[in-house]
Amino acid sequence: MKLSKLKQGQRAKIKGFASSDLELKLMEMGCIPGEWVVVEQVAPLGDPISIRVAGYSLSLRLNEADQIILETL
Repeated sequence: MKLSKLKQGQRAKIKGFASSDLELKLMEMGCIPGEWVVVEQVAPLGDPISIRVAGYSLSLRLNEADQIILETL
């Protein structure tokens, strides 16, 4: 499952990345495989989303969130 498909309030663990284009940028922002992520808010039009990862809030565009592959519970 991809982060862009996670609903508000859902929680999952980061498994990896769909492509290496944004991998380094996302890892620098705390999106590291093994970290838990929770979708906190979704903008009224659906883009961007606010997530909680590594102890802080992070806003991502859907095209960025689409690159993060998750393990679901």
